[in-house]
Amino acid sequence: MQKLAIQGGIPLRGEVHISGAKNAALPIMCASLLTADTLQLSNVPDLHDIATMRKLLEQMGVKAVAQGNELALQGGQVHKLEAPYDMVKTMRASVLVLGPLVARFGEARVSLPGGCAIGSRPVDLHIKGLQAMGAEIHIEHGYIHAQVPKIGGSGRLKGARIFFDIVSVTGTENLMMAAALADGVTVLENAAREPEVVDLANCLRAMGAQISGDGSDTITITGVEKLHGALHRIMPDRIESGTFLVAAAATGGSITLRDARADILDTILEKLGEAGACVRAEGDHVHLEMSGRPRPVNLRTAPYPAFPTDMQAQFMALNAIADGSSMMVETIFENRFMHVQELRRLGAQIDVEGNTALVRGVSHLDGATVMATDLRASACLVIAGLVAQGETVVDRIYHLDRGYEHIEAKLSQLGASIRRLK
Repeated sequence: MQKLAIQGGIPLRGEVHISGAKNAALPIMCASLLTADTLQLSNVPDLHDIATMRKLLEQMGVKAVAQGNELALQGGQVHKLEAPYDMVKTMRASVLVLGPLVARFGEARVSLPGGCAIGSRPVDLHIKGLQAMGAEIHIEHGYIHAQVPKIGGSGRLKGARIFFDIVSVTGTENLMMAAALADGVTVLENAAREPEVVDLANCLRAMGAQISGDGSDTITITGVEKLHGALHRIMPDRIESGTFLVAAAATGGSITLRDARADILDTILEKLGEAGACVRAEGDHVHLEMSGRPRPVNLRTAPYPAFPTDMQAQFMALNAIADGSSMMVETIFENRFMHVQELRRLGAQIDVEGNTALVRGVSHLDGATVMATDLRASACLVIAGLVAQGETVVDRIYHLDRGYEHIEAKLSQLGASIRRLK
């Protein structure tokens, strides 16, 4: 099992390229199932989750050709309408094949998903939405089996008005893809507003879909009979952007992000400003400069455009060395404070009660061996290691490789003393 060894105390300085967004690329890859033509994607990040999704699509019969950060997906020979347990258990985004398969082929068999153990993320919203569109669904032996009745009908899903009880990004994406080929108009209410949802909608529109309202809480999709191939560039990863900015702020550094988008980082940049960082954006560049200890930052996670749950752990590392105390409230996932006990091993003073963490900033952290529990917890521990005195070893970094492209190479480029141990 691989580890990262970090010698802390070095301010990050220089420029870093921001990769394409994993959380945009995965649903967009699934959109290739909606057409027999070729979907040509660029700015696709080199990540374990991307490789897993590609393998899943290839098992179904999608032809995939990769060259650098470009990926061509051609779904003309899809023959297996199933996502097996051994694929889905490692990455819950695999459930995003459900909507496209049912929409185009009238049937799908998808294992109930797994992924990071950060809390309950039920798929009942996906199932209820497809049922509202006319699919018959049964849960059998750990699999979701969905089918569109053909007797007396067209075999196509039907447009419907669907209200989400809670905001669900993957639920919105799955049903948006399903509705693209449905018969009639589908309206998704209380839909997710995340930029990754908008990126998927942009790709679907390039393929011939009729979608409006993405980026708001009401999305309207008028189904078409057929979609075609398209060219699409994956948006920059806003969580990777935020992670590098927080790492620079924590180490008292000065960095510039290239190929980033400041317009989707509003709440993150605002909180970094509260912490004492000087941040400015010019075109696709974002520059941050920090001197002295950070000020404590209170935050509460909530669906976009509020503060993202995927940045809570990184800001906890920043607050751990802040000059004062802060309160952090997690409203999205019930198990997303698992990094707290690892930060305590480095000397952080953090108390947790329910979904609230009280962080009392300390003057310094001390290096130690810590264990990553999920993707964003991994990033939190790397940031803590960058500021800790002495060596920090982060174990179980396979989580990190699921969502950060070549992170140790990028940090080394910024001056960090970091190496991967086999």
